[in-house]
Amino acid sequence: MPDPLDGFASDTFTSGGETRSLLRAGSGPAVIVLSEIPGITPAVTAFGERVAARGFTAVLPHLFGEDGRAVSPGYAASSFARACIAKEFTVLALGRTSPIVGWLRALANEEHARCGGRGVGAVGMCFTGGFALGMMVEDAVAAPVLSQPSLPIGISRRRRRDLGLSEQDLERVKARAAAGACVLGLRFSGDRLSPPERFAELRRALGEAFIGIEIDSSSGNPYGHRSGAHSVLTEHLDDRPGTPTRAALEEVLNFLDRQLAREE
Repeated sequence: MPDPLDGFASDTFTSGGETRSLLRAGSGPAVIVLSEIPGITPAVTAFGERVAARGFTAVLPHLFGEDGRAVSPGYAASSFARACIAKEFTVLALGRTSPIVGWLRALANEEHARCGGRGVGAVGMCFTGGFALGMMVEDAVAAPVLSQPSLPIGISRRRRRDLGLSEQDLERVKARAAAGACVLGLRFSGDRLSPPERFAELRRALGEAFIGIEIDSSSGNPYGHRSGAHSVLTEHLDDRPGTPTRAALEEVLNFLDRQLAREE
């Protein structure tokens, strides 16, 4: 079986006294791919390869889990439990930006300086979905993609609406949106982990700057997406031409093209 890490170079990045490993592939403007729970799985590296093949530098920082390990129920549960108690992640609190986002912002600035272009892309997924929005505080982040953003965990109506940002950071994101920056969001319609209230709040906060794609996963939907479908770009991607998830993947790549085209 091929090694999912083949084709990626290993590196590290340090900011604020914290050093983390990362994987890098391709060339061109940087796109930081933030893995979902349980970690950098083969499906996440496959997405990174698509990004690199499109003419970008795919940068995959290690946030949790074991790089290259495939998903299993036990692995996902243990990785989730560890992430929930880690100080870097804000899982339940309202109106707070996770501490790890500061490190990711510094990484975005570093990769912009390294790779050039008009800016950096940031693709967050599930647990990390909202981190891409928090990274948008930095001018360098020109193409934030929120795939099934799931934090804070939606155990109440207020948490389902919360965007996982401090008030100060949210005001900065709103200002950038008002100045022309765009945000792309993806979710399955029946996904309780990434609730519809969060997309409604993004539309309210950002107006037309938020581009929301919601894929039908209702009972009897024509493409057979199960009601519990969650991971739009990875584990639950139906990659056949003409499917809604394939169209969503292509829209992500097109969005990166539009926002990050090299400066002449």
